[in-house]
Amino acid sequence: MEKKQIQELIKTALEQLDYSYVPYSHFHVGAALLAKNGTVYKGCNIENAAYTPSNCAERTAFFKAVSEGIKEFSAICVVGGIDGKTTEYAPPCGVCRQVMMEFCDPETFQIILATDTEHYQVFHLKELLPLGFGPGNLA
Repeated sequence: MEKKQIQELIKTALEQLDYSYVPYSHFHVGAALLAKNGTVYKGCNIENAAYTPSNCAERTAFFKAVSEGIKEFSAICVVGGIDGKTTEYAPPCGVCRQVMMEFCDPETFQIILATDTEHYQVFHLKELLPLGFGPGNLA
């Protein structure tokens, strides 16, 4: 993926921080999911007083895409921080990594963790979820 395309995904993810609903943790997370068809699906985290019904930004983006019939993805950018200040990388939680495993090739799907458009790292899903369990394990 080209640097310019990565930076555009980062900008989109950063914009999503403003939409986070986080009255309990105050930890805002934004995500920008790039489908193989070029469409970018946006997500933010949404908390709930009961905690368990909360949803991460990454899953919000995936569920939006899948609900529109899209199931092939190239990359996701994830940003986050307390009160929306991105001072450190915000890697996906285990549940989000498992959702990625459901729809993405762990060898090629890229996960971009960023604090801004100049400070980021790119990982493959396999690096963040080694020995992941996916649909191929049930074949």
